[in-house]
Amino acid sequence: MSPLLTLRNVWVEYGDKVVLERVNLDIEAGSFVSIIGPSGAGKSSLLRVVLGQEVPTRGTILLDGEPLTPECGPDRGVVFQRYSVFPHLTALRNTVFGLECEQAPLLARLFGARRRAAIAEAEEMLNAVGLGDSLHLYPAQMSGGMQQRLAIAQALIKRPRILLLDEPFGALDAFTREELWCILRDLWTEQQFNVILVTHDLRESVFLADTVYVMSKSPGRFVVKRDIELPRPRELELTYTKEFTDIVLELRGHIGAIRSNAIADAAKAPTAIPQ
Repeated sequence: MSPLLTLRNVWVEYGDKVVLERVNLDIEAGSFVSIIGPSGAGKSSLLRVVLGQEVPTRGTILLDGEPLTPECGPDRGVVFQRYSVFPHLTALRNTVFGLECEQAPLLARLFGARRRAAIAEAEEMLNAVGLGDSLHLYPAQMSGGMQQRLAIAQALIKRPRILLLDEPFGALDAFTREELWCILRDLWTEQQFNVILVTHDLRESVFLADTVYVMSKSPGRFVVKRDIELPRPRELELTYTKEFTDIVLELRGHIGAIRSNAIADAAKAPTAIPQ
């Protein structure tokens, strides 16, 4: 069976600056992949390429064996670190926004059974992310964790094939972050969408992912592939076990080596003398 998503020899260049080079990746259907690496490695650029926001300078990207379309359709959803929700819409209206785009410009223009179905689906999704009691709140009335739950609901309402996550929990406190790990784990287990998670949190990547890819310093490319063979379902208690922490330390060692090499390379580079 062919992979769901394939990247072959993908490069991203901005003039003379190479951001990604020789990126190769196969993602099987139903998988959860995490990408880690030093800052500036091109992780977010890679997500933008898969999202369709950026066209690679060269290389091939296939979705279901067909060339990836530049436009991000319902097959791809995305959640960013900053809460990408509409401040003038309630939680219910924010969540149903994706369905509005597909079916009508405004929810108010959906009548009868279509309108009732859209509202019911949005309510179901909000219940799934723990916002069932907050349907009519506006983002300004929500905590950061609630807003990120809302962003997840908004991304998943269209039932995307691939969910792209760019540091989605980085701005949250540790307890809220772990709560959202479990919500994402449960949604992924139930719906079996595919996930590409970019994160700097090594515990997060090991807890959630089936496979962790480590990127080099810029220009970014994959230098380590680590399969996470911890049994599922994973509970938070697992994060305190030696088996779990050994994997985290192993990945930390890879990142540390990459950073050390980058510092050594910088030290060897000639320094410009002011004229």
